[in-house]
Amino acid sequence: MSWTAVLVISGGAYAFKLLGLVAGTRFAAALEPATVLLPPALFSAIIVLMTVADGPALVIDARVAGVGLATVAVWRRAPFVVVVLVAMAATAVVRLVT
Repeated sequence: MSWTAVLVISGGAYAFKLLGLVAGTRFAAALEPATVLLPPALFSAIIVLMTVADGPALVIDARVAGVGLATVAVWRRAPFVVVVLVAMAATAVVRLVT
């Protein structure tokens, strides 16, 4: 990465921070619906990337089964420990079978 890129990115981050200070709470009410959705969306994107990506390649393996069954367990409102155990067991069974 070049120094120019570092300076441009740093300047952009500072400008956004300054915009937030200047705008204050004027935009908070209008942006609240979007800001509430950001953490779950980012967390979901990270889970998908960790599940199906191996560097630049797309990999479909036992992790997909584990995440799929964990998703069903979350949908059924299972406790977190149960969700993790379901994901681990499903991944282990698929790896054992294949």
